[in-house]
Amino acid sequence: MLAYLLVLMAIAVRLFSGLGSIGTMGFSPLDAALLFFGSRMPRKHFLAVLALLIGTDIYLTTQRYGMAVTWDQSIIGAFYLGVFFLGSFLKSRVKPLYVGAAALTSAVSFFIVSNFGVWLAGMLYPRTWAGFTACYVAAIPFFKTGLVSDLVFSAVFFSLPVFYARLSGSTASSKAAA
Repeated sequence: MLAYLLVLMAIAVRLFSGLGSIGTMGFSPLDAALLFFGSRMPRKHFLAVLALLIGTDIYLTTQRYGMAVTWDQSIIGAFYLGVFFLGSFLKSRVKPLYVGAAALTSAVSFFIVSNFGVWLAGMLYPRTWAGFTACYVAAIPFFKTGLVSDLVFSAVFFSLPVFYARLSGSTASSKAAA
């Protein structure tokens, strides 16, 4: 249940934060929510959430940004699925080092994959070496905030069950003592 709530919260942040991830300069709980979801939910649940994410992207692209949906946005859908699977490797390995490594991997892979798609589409940057480097350089501010948000939100989200267990354990202990 918590995994679904975190994904829905991340989608709400995208929808109601100005211009999606642009309005937050890439500071978003989405990747961390996808990692957490992947670590907690069976793989058969991935497709329903993936469809919701793609629907959100289509809405933001067409209604918020006033642009057409293009083939390169399918790369982002594949990225979402990849983050779910990356999270599934954490199922029995929820330790700070592994969660941090997954968050770092998610941030770096998004930077590499999404910007490559933007450059390859050729609508914003020419398909030249200069266009390639300009695309990645322009994305550096988004990468920095995306990396920080992936690390921070992953730490918070993966800590929630631990805090809940401790809280409910201490509540049960105090009730038993009374």
